[in-house]
Amino acid sequence: MDGDRVEIDGGIMEGGGQILRVSTALSCLLGLPLRVRRIRAGRSKPGLSPQHLTGLEMIRDLCDGKLNGGEIGSTEITFTPGTIKGGTHVADTKTAGSVCLLMQVAMPCVLFAASPSELHLKGGTNAEMAPQIDYTVMVFKPIVEKFNFTFNCDIKRRGYYPQGGGEVVVRMSPVKELSPINLTERGTVTKIYGRAFVAGALPIKLAKDMSSAAVRCIRKEIRDLYINIQAVREPDDQAVGTGSGIIIVAETSTGCLLAGSSLGKRGKNSDKVGIEAAEMLLKNLKHGGTVDDSLQDQLIIFMALAKGVSRVKCGPVTLHTETAIHFAEQLTKAKFTVTKSEEEDPSNDTYIIECHGMGMINSNL
Repeated sequence: MDGDRVEIDGGIMEGGGQILRVSTALSCLLGLPLRVRRIRAGRSKPGLSPQHLTGLEMIRDLCDGKLNGGEIGSTEITFTPGTIKGGTHVADTKTAGSVCLLMQVAMPCVLFAASPSELHLKGGTNAEMAPQIDYTVMVFKPIVEKFNFTFNCDIKRRGYYPQGGGEVVVRMSPVKELSPINLTERGTVTKIYGRAFVAGALPIKLAKDMSSAAVRCIRKEIRDLYINIQAVREPDDQAVGTGSGIIIVAETSTGCLLAGSSLGKRGKNSDKVGIEAAEMLLKNLKHGGTVDDSLQDQLIIFMALAKGVSRVKCGPVTLHTETAIHFAEQLTKAKFTVTKSEEEDPSNDTYIIECHGMGMINSNL
């Protein structure tokens, strides 16, 4: 049996948890037994963190698979997938590990289950080094649904670093196959909106400061648009612990959504949080791509699974995206090409990611 395992080097390229997420999700979908070595080899604390282990255990449970080496700090795992089943699944990082990253690993799998799924994901909703849940709902969801599926994401409670304690419930029905996407026309920016939030012990004034600093920063570049960034205080029964942050989204005439976001932390000036998010948004708007730098890599697995040719115009390709492409090609029959976009505007640093998808079919339906 072991002779047939696909060997994955978890220490190359981006070398982080994303290699695990992409390779185990595809292993589960394609029924390929997997061995991943050198997990997070280059990180300051190598091996599995609670976040990654929870994701692996969820994939194992989604498909009645077998997981060996699944301990905190482990640098090698083997995974033997079974059959993907729908139903209710619970995954709890018991830390501020990101629920959004749990969603990333599970979503491709449950799309090809036999019946609808309900995922109860527990951990951090607004955590460092991961998309914020607001990004997942405001940007990732409407764009990824262009692959021709829908999901519902209900934020029960928000959780922050360090204690986590947040919970989201994701509900989705399986599909027969995924349609390819074509995101190549950026259009013009028509709206800019967002939310600045505080939770727990922090005063609403901080949210207002983040919001107005962000607006001032964007105004320097974009003068003629109304910018609506709401300052909110999360209700105490819907948030665990203390946290703050901001997300700002730009919507374009062709339906593109690009964002900038930032989190507050102790000792960090709230103006600085707002300005960081605004500068990230402006940078994402400057390159002329149809998706922002955070969304790029999240679309790769869906492009690989879709039936037909997908094309996405983006800014400079991130290492996360290159890594996702590498492992999607290693495990599926999908073929990716990245070419510099021939732009009318030479100041734009844009690329086209094209993928001939493998055309995954859900044999359960």
